Amino acid sequence: MSGQASRVFAVHAACLKGVEAHPVTVEVSMSDGIPGITLVGMVDSSIMEARGRIRCALRSAGYDIPRKHITVNLAPGDMRKTGSGFDVPIAVAILVASGQIPCEGIDDCLFVGELALDGTVNHVKGEVAFQLYARDHHLTLVTSRSGDHVPMEGVDHVAFDHIGMLRLGVRDACSAVRGNPARIDSDIPTLDFSDVLGQDMAKRGMVIAAAGNLGMLMIGTPGAGKTMLAKRMTTILPPLEETVKQEALCIHSVVGEPIDRLLAGERPFRCPHHSISSAGLIGGGRPVRPGEISLAHGGVLHLDELGEFSAHVLQTLRQPMESGRVRIVRADGSYLFPARFQLLAASNPCPCGYLGDREVVCTCAPAAIERYRSKLSGPLADRIDICIDVMRPDPELIVRGDEGLDTAAMGALVERGRAYRVWRRSRSGLRDTDTPSRTSGDIGSYGLDEKSERILITLAHTSSLTARGMVRVCRIARTIADIEESERILERHMLEASMFRGRLTDE
Repeated sequence: MSGQASRVFAVHAACLKGVEAHPVTVEVSMSDGIPGITLVGMVDSSIMEARGRIRCALRSAGYDIPRKHITVNLAPGDMRKTGSGFDVPIAVAILVASGQIPCEGIDDCLFVGELALDGTVNHVKGEVAFQLYARDHHLTLVTSRSGDHVPMEGVDHVAFDHIGMLRLGVRDACSAVRGNPARIDSDIPTLDFSDVLGQDMAKRGMVIAAAGNLGMLMIGTPGAGKTMLAKRMTTILPPLEETVKQEALCIHSVVGEPIDRLLAGERPFRCPHHSISSAGLIGGGRPVRPGEISLAHGGVLHLDELGEFSAHVLQTLRQPMESGRVRIVRADGSYLFPARFQLLAASNPCPCGYLGDREVVCTCAPAAIERYRSKLSGPLADRIDICIDVMRPDPELIVRGDEGLDTAAMGALVERGRAYRVWRRSRSGLRDTDTPSRTSGDIGSYGLDEKSERILITLAHTSSLTARGMVRVCRIARTIADIEESERILERHMLEASMFRGRLTDE
């Protein structure tokens, strides 16, 4: 990019901002003066520490440390740079500027990597984001050979092990990277809904929720099987679309989470503890990183013990659930994270957990019950479509081991319902979406027949349903009709939907 005569050279690099890689140019200039390395360009402490790592790595690899004053500029200067992935591009720029390695092919490469003190090139987080940037800008990505590599089409990705190999030139020192096969721990048992006994109503509710992309809350006593049901939700969801899978891989890569299961085609399943902060749930911190709802993108977000979560933390879910993304604004700019997930929550009915139990008497005071349940209502409740009671199964069923619906049968129902919905909406010229409208003006578009309309009106009068409550019932009924491949919502569909309306209402 710059001639060697001026003793200035520049190298392509990139900096992670959120889940995207942004271009950074590493410029190196050498001049007479006190020997040392000066870093400029709004760099953080992790980049400032690169000076010591680079000196030791170059010395260990047998290179000469130039007896010059080296100024390293990371442009643009108005963007804060973070991370240790600038070690390799800074070292490459110094070596080329000092004439110790060939400059051929450098301009076409995007360098990312951290240096060990012995000159070994180490893996850094966010490889998928760097691959996407390299592909879009027609650059060859040069990284460490260590670590898990994600195969992506259209990306020229090469790697090398040690900084000393660059004496041969970047093309001869590097070799193509091949994606590592996904490694799934065989010791982890395969989850199947047949393991959950005596919960046929809950299983039916999960089929409807999965088919219609509906939020679901299970309320029941301890030991009823709520967590077992939730952990199996991803097994009945269809495979990820390639675009969503790529977004999920990018998010997990930036955070440093394992990606083996994503590569194997499994949807994400996130179950944060109820002590989580709002920044941990929706994203934030410094540097800004994705939260649990973004890590659940394309999969399931399970909020166990919903009543124990902070009310403030729960309310932060309202906007992301509507838009399918979260936007975080900081002084240095805004960050946009995808966050389209299936919400699956579970809660006890009261602090002791036995309110309404057939055998154990609840010991909670009425005021404590009211306080506990107040967290399960309000604006967040409007975004949870299905609410069911999960009771402890009959001991005789457990002893006999009677099985109900298994994963294969439930998955077939979900697939049929989703396929019919896509076909039905395409006939009307509508695009299938995971966030259908919740406004009362769309009730007529659900396709109610005369009997189902009368049932909905009667239910609205008897239960004091608001417009949002009526839309919620219609969405459930429409999904049930899709599973049965019915173009109209019939009487039986509306009656079943009223059963899943549950207790979370604003009526």
